Amino acid sequence: MVSDALAEELRHAIGGLVRAVRAVDTMSAGEAAVLGYLDRDGPHTTAELAHRRKVTHQSAAKSVKELIGAGLVRAEPHPDDGRKHLLYITDTGRDRLRRERAQRATSLDSAIRDTLTPQERQRLRDCVPLLTRLTARLNE
Repeated sequence: MVSDALAEELRHAIGGLVRAVRAVDTMSAGEAAVLGYLDRDGPHTTAELAHRRKVTHQSAAKSVKELIGAGLVRAEPHPDDGRKHLLYITDTGRDRLRRERAQRATSLDSAIRDTLTPQERQRLRDCVPLLTRLTARLNE
């Protein structure tokens, strides 16, 4: 059961870190996630975004509607299925996402520098590949 305790401690610590970093966000987590997927992976349908985010179609559609209304995403007819639309991030959306990411990074960087010693920062840096592998495994 030692691994169960580690898993719970890690879940709690990372969950708290994510919530703290998101506290500086100026857009909802759902909207930021949609912009992130479109920026990294290119155009998607609303259904694909819902599947990727593991949310309902209605939840993804709400985020998409807000993003389109704000000019951060545009929709074009799907080339293979006229009933669907492909969603694209706009230049304005990419700029907004870049600002959101910079705010998060600045906030986290500040906390790291103000809280951790140089040796602790190195230990944390050494953990990043392990966390990346765990994330990849959980996303399989």
